[in-house]
Amino acid sequence: MTKEERRLWYDFLKQLPVTVNRQKVIDHYIVDFYCASAKLAIELDGSQHYEDEGAAADRERDHALNQRGITIVRYSNNDLNRNFDGVCADLLRRLGLTGIE
Repeated sequence: MTKEERRLWYDFLKQLPVTVNRQKVIDHYIVDFYCASAKLAIELDGSQHYEDEGAAADRERDHALNQRGITIVRYSNNDLNRNFDGVCADLLRRLGLTGIE
């Protein structure tokens, strides 16, 4: 796991009252984090995801996962580092856990 993935996992996701898996294999893809009950894949993106090749691969992968009914939410590493609380609040909302602090 990257430093940002470790922070999100240990400082937030691991304590949630829903099961979130790390490095979950779905078909022939690996998502950073996955919550099966919400059918939500969580991706933390470094700079390579914003280059043409990385962005194209992400679009293909997201489309394939969307076809399985999985929603993909992406945050840049910068988002996580600059606005950790905002990322966590957004995830709580997406997971239907808005009453949890």
